[in-house]
Amino acid sequence: MKQIIQTNNAPQAIGPYSQAVMAGDTLYVSGQIPVIPATGVIVSDKVEEQARQVMENVKAVVEAAGLTLDHVVKTSVFIKNMDDFAKINAVYSEYFKENCPARACVEVARLPKDVLLEMDAIAVK
Repeated sequence: MKQIIQTNNAPQAIGPYSQAVMAGDTLYVSGQIPVIPATGVIVSDKVEEQARQVMENVKAVVEAAGLTLDHVVKTSVFIKNMDDFAKINAVYSEYFKENCPARACVEVARLPKDVLLEMDAIAVK
């Protein structure tokens, strides 16, 4: 059985998908972009600020499911420019300090709303 997870503390879906779906003990978090939930505006054009907003959005969705970032076992990070990898890693490591989840990180041609990065996650209860 699946349960749809939705919170006003993360951006609303901009298409026909849910912020997250809990299936059994596994939470699948849809890709989060650096949108400020209260305003719907992109946080800034600086990659570090965008990375921090993405992490806050992922965290909000995970918490809406009653979990924490410690429950995250896998993330996928999509970035516009691989030259930003170190800057994004610096922010990412503020949220995942030890026992980090598995991760993929790829450079992509374009992201929704022309943001600099997007991240999805899988967490297990």
